[in-house]
Amino acid sequence: MTTGNEPPVPAEPTRPPGQVRSRGRFITTIDHEEMAARAARMRADNPEMTYQQIADAVGYSNKSDAWRAIQKCRQAVIQKAGAELIAAEAAQLDDLFVSALEVLERDHLVVSHGKVVVDADGTPLLDDGPKLAAIREMRQIRESYRRLHGLDQPTQVAVSGAVRYEVVGVDPADLT
Repeated sequence: MTTGNEPPVPAEPTRPPGQVRSRGRFITTIDHEEMAARAARMRADNPEMTYQQIADAVGYSNKSDAWRAIQKCRQAVIQKAGAELIAAEAAQLDDLFVSALEVLERDHLVVSHGKVVVDADGTPLLDDGPKLAAIREMRQIRESYRRLHGLDQPTQVAVSGAVRYEVVGVDPADLT
């Protein structure tokens, strides 16, 4: 016998079309991906079609499922384009890094007033400036690479402490 005050028993979640339940989560199947792709193609080819018409044509139970499937396809396209852009940027950074590495590995001579500077023995002096500049550039390229791939952790600032006010020369009993 129940008193009517018991919490309601949660209903088993309805399974979205084309998905199976595994370990308490819904997993998309190949059939669901194909349905979503058909819905996205219908929307692209016939923008005047309503989501309900697309749902009826593809086999979704309602227009919300069709809308979600189309949004999922749009998101997948955006993610793919983003990944391609990141790969192109990474390739450019790799080329810059190789160029800086070539400068770092070369020996550079000290030149003053258009002439190579030599020591007392007549041996040309080596210039460390270009190597140090190459190292700085390589460091900057690596920082750009880390930012591109989101490897840097965001900076967190912790603020703690309290403020205590003290009134000098006044009896606290007089304040009440």
